[in-house]
Amino acid sequence: MPEYPDGLPIGGGWVSTVDAEEIVFPYDGSVIGTAPVGTPELARQAVDEAVAVAREVASLPSRVRRALLNDVAAALAARRSEFEDLLVLETGKPLVDCRVEVARTIVTWEAAAEEVSRLHGETVPLDLLPAGDGLVGFWKRKPIGVVVGIAGFNYPLLLASHKIAPAIAAGCPVIVKPAPQTPLATLWLVHLVRSFAPIAALVQLVTGDAAVGAALTTDRRIGAVSFTGSAAVGHRIARDAAPTKTLLELGSNAALVVASDADLDAAVDAVLRGGFYASGQACISVQRVLVVAPVAAEFTERLLARLDEVVVGDPRDEKTRVSALIDPASTARVAAWIEKSGARRVGGGVEGTVLRPTVLLDVPDGVEAWDEEIFGPVVCVRTVSDVDEAFAAVNASRYGLHASVYSTSLNTAFRALDELEVGGVVINEVPGFRSDTMPYGGVKDSGIGREGPRFAVEELTVTRMAVLRP
Repeated sequence: MPEYPDGLPIGGGWVSTVDAEEIVFPYDGSVIGTAPVGTPELARQAVDEAVAVAREVASLPSRVRRALLNDVAAALAARRSEFEDLLVLETGKPLVDCRVEVARTIVTWEAAAEEVSRLHGETVPLDLLPAGDGLVGFWKRKPIGVVVGIAGFNYPLLLASHKIAPAIAAGCPVIVKPAPQTPLATLWLVHLVRSFAPIAALVQLVTGDAAVGAALTTDRRIGAVSFTGSAAVGHRIARDAAPTKTLLELGSNAALVVASDADLDAAVDAVLRGGFYASGQACISVQRVLVVAPVAAEFTERLLARLDEVVVGDPRDEKTRVSALIDPASTARVAAWIEKSGARRVGGGVEGTVLRPTVLLDVPDGVEAWDEEIFGPVVCVRTVSDVDEAFAAVNASRYGLHASVYSTSLNTAFRALDELEVGGVVINEVPGFRSDTMPYGGVKDSGIGREGPRFAVEELTVTRMAVLRP
């Protein structure tokens, strides 16, 4: 296990907590460590500390912020395998996915470092009106203030980094709250950041329940809240935090459309890769597959014939692709949604602590397995008459994060780009494709705002207009 001080990193040191909580390995329930449990009082203390250093943080030279971000990236790279092993234990996610998470985390910190040098404004031609004659105008970007970042359990290191690194690049103090089930990797990350930071309170961390989150997000001294999690919680945060700026990366039930001219083997491979990675606990994993009628039977036959290729087992085995969900309650919920769907089931069933990969055929509207985010190793397949019906079904969802289309037609591809009501359209690749340098976020109930260092830095800064009469 990693070594860092006891308690929570608040202010210039580490503050002791009264309570601690055991963190368990989801695959077998064994205890892998303990984590301090924060309180609303500690959350308010962290805000006090962040507000106290906000002006000093905003004044840090660009070269200092860039060096800090690069130092953290290098430290993560040097400890890559240790972070991978820790993530497997606290998330229960397969090793192959934890390796991807750490690699993406390093890229995120490197990309944030590059954005420091791009944080600038431009001049404005004020003399387009006579009143502006003789005036000089320009705008610059200023830090929005204290940032609160709340991360989900499924990619704890990466999601926390998408909050912390852009905040540092923008010149903002940041307080991060990890998911209660997965705080260990984030605690270690914050310890590494603070070991390089010229101001310790630049980055703080508070654990705890919803009351801790509420203490952070409803404090009117906060400049912005960046939240990754469920739509229901995100909506509540937005309401309670108003008028504070909120950036919400919420749920999805990502769709994959298979057109009649698609490469069927490639589409089947995409469903097997994109539907079951991270045991289905990814907001842009393939959940809904819409196949046009002329190729539906052949596609389904090929998919079901290969379902057993998805290796189920211990997440520490690099061959494993599906393992235990984060906790038994999540497994029970997903199993209940499968039973209530009324659809024909292929595969599935609980084996020990693991819910095996499941394909549901002819899933109707109005059931949770189709309408909501299932967040488990379940793929729903539906036959549609044509691409028009497929696109309409994609857009009928209350979510809109990512969708993908398999087709060899440029016309279909560009129609998808124009017509699908989602934050990202992916052609001939899984909807779960995400480069950490691209703008990432959704529409409708999938949230508001964009992540990716360049775009997050814009979200975490405000323009300040300057008008001068020389």
